[in-house]
Amino acid sequence: MSHLLLATNTSGKNGSIALARITSGQSDVEIIEAVQLAGGAFSAQLVPQIAALLENHGYRKSDLGAFAVVSGPGSFTGLRVGLAAIKALAEALQKRVAAISLLEAVARSSKAHAAAHSRVLAALDASRGDVYVGNYEIVPETHMHSECLLSREEFLAEAMQKTVVTPDAVLAEAVRAAGMAAGAQVELIEYPSAGVIARLGWEHLQRGQAVGPEELEANYIRHSDAEIFSKPAT
Repeated sequence: MSHLLLATNTSGKNGSIALARITSGQSDVEIIEAVQLAGGAFSAQLVPQIAALLENHGYRKSDLGAFAVVSGPGSFTGLRVGLAAIKALAEALQKRVAAISLLEAVARSSKAHAAAHSRVLAALDASRGDVYVGNYEIVPETHMHSECLLSREEFLAEAMQKTVVTPDAVLAEAVRAAGMAAGAQVELIEYPSAGVIARLGWEHLQRGQAVGPEELEANYIRHSDAEIFSKPAT
């Protein structure tokens, strides 16, 4: 039996949504259409774009049977907008949600995914000289060993003798420059689209790795500015 899955990624400057068809017992996902969200003003775009995507293919919100959403890390505002929209839809339809780490999506975009038991470092620029780093093993399902925030220097030290996967060209070049002597390898990939999130979400849903809308939370890894600057001085 086929169902519709809606996937969103609003973690970066440019976001995307995807409508996919999933079939019980089948691992493959049919991407019906993916739509880009440009400019970062997701609060004004996301819900109308979801409605238009469904309408363009003759569907209603009530036809949605599953959801996948990037829960972090990334833009605090963007993540909140995406999570709020999916939470509202899932709550109204009483459906569970696959919350996907963007670092897992980066790891799974690696060509090393084709080789079982590959170990990779997924890396994303976290600004302020920091890097979001996910230590993953592909077995062939993705197994997370850790996710953390490292300084650029700590990240480059961690990358020694490892395969780094990143959509950030500046990070990739830094690893290449450092890796010439340290044995690090780097893969520069495209930023994970909502289509990638849909496929990964379906894998999570089939393994029972989903949450109810009331349990859906952001995976910021780093505290927001409001939290940092509201802390009393010690």
